[in-house]
Amino acid sequence: MYFRIIDVTSDRPDLVNGAAALLHDAFRNRTHDWQDLASARQEVLESLNEGRISRVAVDESAFVVGWIGGIPMYSGHVWEIHPLVVAAQHRRQGVGRALVRDLENIVRAKGAITLWVGTDDENHETSLSIVDLYADIPGAIRDVRNLREHPYEFWVRLGFKIVGVMPDANGLGKPDIFLAKRVI
Repeated sequence: MYFRIIDVTSDRPDLVNGAAALLHDAFRNRTHDWQDLASARQEVLESLNEGRISRVAVDESAFVVGWIGGIPMYSGHVWEIHPLVVAAQHRRQGVGRALVRDLENIVRAKGAITLWVGTDDENHETSLSIVDLYADIPGAIRDVRNLREHPYEFWVRLGFKIVGVMPDANGLGKPDIFLAKRVI
């Protein structure tokens, strides 16, 4: 599949709207966020704020097939990936991997040391959900299992490591899983 990665800019409503549609489609019925196009579009517009990174993968027709955003933290030493989304029909074709690699290169050039991402488990897709993580957080992370295609394994394949969890971040038994990677 052919695609190229370009910046999202406010003067390209086609890219803004394409990224918003992807976000809405990917997270509808999976999370409480971005359940309508207006909130998804607002998220894309926020990604255009000063200092942030917003990039899309577009196909040969300039149709948005993937979107990634980056937010600087800790004086730019650490960047958060927020969000990463790929059109359902283009998943498992290298689009997500290419977007992450592209962002890694950009933040490395800006002096970043670490890239991190949070991936919620709101639908009981890992062994980290529906349990009392406080009983043994390190053990739960060490023994994590993917029960229903949770995306944390995508991040692990890209070299990220689980560096923590926030128990009950999305309600009782619904943690946020934190993964990070050194980019230098």
